[in-house]
Amino acid sequence: MANPSAVCNGHLHHHHQKQNNLLKSGIYKKNGITKGMKKNGVSNGTLHKKTITEHFEQAPMYVAVLTFLGFGVGTIFGYLRDFMRAWGLEKRNVAAEREQQKDFVPLYQDFENFYTRNLYMRIRDNWNRPICSVPGPQFDLMERVTDDYNWTFRFTGRTIKNVINMGSYNYLGFAETDVNALKTVTIELQKYGTGICSTRQEMGSLDKHVELEKLVAKFLGVEDAMVFGMGFATNSMNIPALVGKGCLILSDELNHTSLVLGARLSGATIRIFKHNNMQSLEKLLRDAIIYGQPRSRRAWRKILILVEGIYSMEGSIVRLPEIVFLKKKYKAYLYLDEAHSIGAVGATGRGVVEYFGMSPDDVDVLMGTFTKSFGAAGGYIAGKKDLVDFLRTHSHSAVYATSMCPPVAEQIIRAMKCLMGLDGTTQGLQRVRQLGKNTRYFRRRLHEMGFIIYGNDDSPVVPLLLYMPGKIGAFARRMLEKNIGVVVVGFPATPITESRARFCVSAAHTREMLDTVLNALDELGDFLHLKYSRYSKSSHPELYEETRLELED
Repeated sequence: MANPSAVCNGHLHHHHQKQNNLLKSGIYKKNGITKGMKKNGVSNGTLHKKTITEHFEQAPMYVAVLTFLGFGVGTIFGYLRDFMRAWGLEKRNVAAEREQQKDFVPLYQDFENFYTRNLYMRIRDNWNRPICSVPGPQFDLMERVTDDYNWTFRFTGRTIKNVINMGSYNYLGFAETDVNALKTVTIELQKYGTGICSTRQEMGSLDKHVELEKLVAKFLGVEDAMVFGMGFATNSMNIPALVGKGCLILSDELNHTSLVLGARLSGATIRIFKHNNMQSLEKLLRDAIIYGQPRSRRAWRKILILVEGIYSMEGSIVRLPEIVFLKKKYKAYLYLDEAHSIGAVGATGRGVVEYFGMSPDDVDVLMGTFTKSFGAAGGYIAGKKDLVDFLRTHSHSAVYATSMCPPVAEQIIRAMKCLMGLDGTTQGLQRVRQLGKNTRYFRRRLHEMGFIIYGNDDSPVVPLLLYMPGKIGAFARRMLEKNIGVVVVGFPATPITESRARFCVSAAHTREMLDTVLNALDELGDFLHLKYSRYSKSSHPELYEETRLELED
């Protein structure tokens, strides 16, 4: 995994003595590669005083060997089964081409098709499980079984009740069905209905959209904002409006697919820098300034840096102060995707800009979604009024996509007002603080148990490394048996040696829920041998349930 480097005294170079000490301690390695557990708490001088603690511990060598061996054995048996299917020795469940199509170019790539039918299909039951309740801290699942090894499923008619939800992005717990909380949403539903049936530039711009955009701008502390009906499209449809041919995009290697798609659709030249690695980014910026465009050597029309606030698969937080420093030094633009960080970090939930104590003016394009912390749908882009006015005219989403439906807009307004305290309560602030407490508690306990987890100590996205392909399915199935719903991720969504379970902590989780999950993980970690961390655990565990003694009048 890539390892961000520290910026000391405002310069983008390490002091040799400090670097040598880190190399000797085994927690830092050149070129941004982490070796062992990295605790990046180096002071960044004039940039910011916040201590950043992130963990990217490498597993022992035998784990990597066994992981590759597991994929190798699965591949060998996959080819053997394909051979048996071709000769009619085994039933062919996958769709086959007709004789008339034998000379056609294959519709699917051969290896992807092979991987799907021989490896993915074996653990397919762990994904796409139908949920039949609100995705709150607990939910209900429709039970399903398979009679042909996951090729098809049938429902039993039974519902698995009160499964602890450790996979939804419900960071602040606003995904709820409380009648009193949703009263204003119900009113807007009765007033406007469920859909707009038009785009913003035609007949689909309502007073509710204007109200929401003004509130988003006020919440973020910027001049203006524009909202969109789909979070994914907020990136993929707006980046092409900002950059094009003759422009350069510098994208973090772990950016979300929506950012990648938007960059590709723009027609701009794309170059990738190592995750959160400032040396890698500065080298690309320096080369872009010195050499310009390929062949012609003309200066780039624009240079746009694409980063995320919290990386949803790694749980790491962007090193925003250093990136802003480089952005200003080389006169580039910065596009910040706060899909997972808005509402989830910062003293009042205003994202990584607030988390680092920076000004919103330091970021040229602020993007975020309402699909996670706000329990709704859609996204926004915010910043200078000139930027937003330009997008109102040129954004593909504004021209072609249907507007956000009014009840969803009202849900966002309700949640945002709660965060800002405009509802007359401190409930929003309490949710933000509770999320921080739950996150730190959950991560600390997992570290003490001996699991390898990735990311920042303040990130509610908690990846727990499983590594071996056979353990992906076993982990998810056994957790569900304990009434705990988890998300497991493997190759090709992750590197082949870094399969993982990804937990998403919520402010709605009670301490009892988290302890239930942690106890199950402790037991399952021993059973499946998942505790790969080589760092010693405390022999004197902390007391988490302290008795509070208060004098009464």
